[in-house]
Amino acid sequence: MIGAQTGTAGAYAAFQRQIGQGYDLLKQGRLDDARHLSERLLAAHADNAEALYLAGEVQLEAGDADAALALISRAVEVAPGQFALLLKKARILNLLRRRSEAKQVAGEAAAVAANNGRALWAVGSVHGRCGDPATERRFYERARAAGVQDPALLYDLATAQFFTGDFAAAEENLDALLADAPGTGHALYLRSTLRRQTEANNHVAELQARLDAGVLDDTGRAACLYALAKELEDLGKAEESFSALSEGAALKRRTLSHDAVAEREAIAAIAGTWSAESMKAPVEGHDEAGAIFVVGMPRTGTTLVERMLGRHSEVGSAGELLDFGQLLMAAVQKVRASDPAKTPAQASRLIDFAALGRDYMASARQAAAGSPVFVDKMPINFMYCGLIRKALPNARIVHLVRDPLDTCYAVYKTLFNQAYPFSYAQDELGAYYATYHRLMQHWHAVMPGDIVDVHYEDLVADVEGQARRILAHCGLDWQDAVLASTSDHDAPSMTASAAQVREPVHSRSVGKWRNHEAGLAPLVASLAAARLIDLPSG
Repeated sequence: MIGAQTGTAGAYAAFQRQIGQGYDLLKQGRLDDARHLSERLLAAHADNAEALYLAGEVQLEAGDADAALALISRAVEVAPGQFALLLKKARILNLLRRRSEAKQVAGEAAAVAANNGRALWAVGSVHGRCGDPATERRFYERARAAGVQDPALLYDLATAQFFTGDFAAAEENLDALLADAPGTGHALYLRSTLRRQTEANNHVAELQARLDAGVLDDTGRAACLYALAKELEDLGKAEESFSALSEGAALKRRTLSHDAVAEREAIAAIAGTWSAESMKAPVEGHDEAGAIFVVGMPRTGTTLVERMLGRHSEVGSAGELLDFGQLLMAAVQKVRASDPAKTPAQASRLIDFAALGRDYMASARQAAAGSPVFVDKMPINFMYCGLIRKALPNARIVHLVRDPLDTCYAVYKTLFNQAYPFSYAQDELGAYYATYHRLMQHWHAVMPGDIVDVHYEDLVADVEGQARRILAHCGLDWQDAVLASTSDHDAPSMTASAAQVREPVHSRSVGKWRNHEAGLAPLVASLAAARLIDLPSG
């Protein structure tokens, strides 16, 4: 119970019934009714934590996280030392990208949690959402030590260990998880990505047995097939690997509700709105310097460049932030609220760019732990290059470019966590790549010289030469430290490349699509039709 008892026993029972009714209304999607009820409860019980908590949930459902935070903060004041209230406040601060405050409140919650394992698990998740997997991991380890045996905790712990580079411990925990919960497909895939599999040490037979048993649901089966494809590729069994991959991708695509055409049209609309004339129109932005955006398609070397820059003494990593896109969409929605006839792209011309830049820098700097210069390596920020220039005229943009077929194959063979739904069908993947390519050509045309292209093939062939180009573009002095071996740089990496980036730079992936040329025929045809490649001869 987080609230103090209200009046007599009968009055309190009636109050509790109304609180329960409020949550039932939210579950039923009756937001207006829930709001009216919560307003009546607050009018009668202004300082009751349970009434404040319900009102906060109503505001969250309505999309007003700031109002929810005010209500929950008041609940914390009137009922201090309540774990549920502190955790809720920390989670709302996460939503608002106020990472430093979220960590502080999570610390207060942890003190209240003491040795409650499930509470410590929840505190760890707050740190994970703040981009701090090292602290996240410590709380999960404490939760395990406190006796929590839930397989989901093992997965969260293994993921944090993966991000922090402790691959052996992650594999041990995933093995234990799969012994208790053998249908956990995403654990099968994560385990296979932890290291390069060998003839002497792999899970191929086990994965095939799980598939043959027929006990996995569609999502689990797709993940198992991706795991099998990865391990077979490691073992040099290209044909068998691609067979598993194509089956897994088709199955994964069937589990998704995604309008690939609408997504591409929305991206194309950005170029249509942000013409050369629009880009030249003066607007007030936020002049603060220090942001480096590393953009491009996923799996093109963005993490490699981020790690390189992160070894510079003036540079920190903010990770893959959703912040710019989220803040931009919120600003666009504000414009459309007063003029619904405008498309999102049209509304983007009318936003307050100075506020967008200021709010972005405030949240991103918290993710980068106060470094004077920081890297935001969210690949899909390629969509916003022109808007980044408007909001942050002193930001630097680095664009990773890779052979189209190598790029698309690398994307196709990766099972992403709730991202890139276009990646599971070759025709959709090829069409998306063409849309991305056209938009990047557009940005170069309307803001010449503002974006530096770094080709992955050049980067792995001449690390120092490309590193010097990147640092010069970013206004940074040369430091030999940027060339340190990735194995010597053990900062956490919260990306699908967390294992690969700890290997020395190599060129093994250049031209790798050719191992599966026949199977990639639909992708080849799609890219050739867009005139991005020539059809292979023979």
